[in-house]
Amino acid sequence: MKLGFVSAILDQSTFEEMIDTASDLGFQCVEVACWPQGKAERRYAGVSHIDCERIVEDDGYTAYVKEYCAKKNVEISSLAFYPNTMDGDLEKRQAAVAHLKNVIKASAKLGINLVTTFIGRDQAKNVEENLELVKEIWPPILDLAKEQGVKVAIENCPMLFGPDQWPGGQNLMTTPANWRKVFEILPYENLGINYDPSHFVWQMIDYIKPIYEFQDKIFHVHYKDIKVYYDKLDQCGIMAYPLEFMSPKLPGFGDVDWGKYVSALTDIGYDGCTCIEVEDKAFEGKGEKVLDSLKLSKRYMENFVI
Repeated sequence: MKLGFVSAILDQSTFEEMIDTASDLGFQCVEVACWPQGKAERRYAGVSHIDCERIVEDDGYTAYVKEYCAKKNVEISSLAFYPNTMDGDLEKRQAAVAHLKNVIKASAKLGINLVTTFIGRDQAKNVEENLELVKEIWPPILDLAKEQGVKVAIENCPMLFGPDQWPGGQNLMTTPANWRKVFEILPYENLGINYDPSHFVWQMIDYIKPIYEFQDKIFHVHYKDIKVYYDKLDQCGIMAYPLEFMSPKLPGFGDVDWGKYVSALTDIGYDGCTCIEVEDKAFEGKGEKVLDSLKLSKRYMENFVI
């Protein structure tokens, strides 16, 4: 397994500065944030370290990106864009799908051949209605990815953290039960999972068992921790906004048993990229704190991944 990080935490850095940081800190790979230019929408979103539209159109820029990564000995694990492709607002939906298609084309052109994203969800509709949307929206996206030789890995984040995402959240593929339903609807070999154990922790779902059941569908892996504050949970219950009773943390600072998690990944023979995702508010702010978050996370995860 290769150890890297999600580039969105370096939101103030250029592409070159981000790759330099990865190289200087000894990371082997990065999952590169690729939002549309200047389109920040939420915390840790809107970051664009590679301009995918330019990649699709500009062979010189494509060569430059590849050469710079090779020079710094840093691999791009995937191009990352996490929108809501099934937004109830049709204009937003169409814009998300259009950019996702460009990210897919850029991933192919760069020779990465993997995109990490969300399946999306109309938060005002129930699961059954959203499964019908999946049938409508996703086959053309996956057909394009198949033509381009690109795999698509869906992260299991519910995107249900506050009132603006209530009641259903903005990502349907958040549980093993929903994974099965979507994979049945979309029997594409190039559709899989970007596995993040932290989102199962606060949903009170076993985060080890699904690794074995869905081992052939795990295309990419995140290392992010979650700390559940049970005294707060006792007061607000699991129907509250999740951030009322939990918080994202650096690996080792929360409730995930990382030894068991990585052990399960070795059991299934996973040997792909694994990326630290920093969303710990304790390490937000000045650049030094951000660098500390990457250094600490790397030092901890190197107990399990070399």
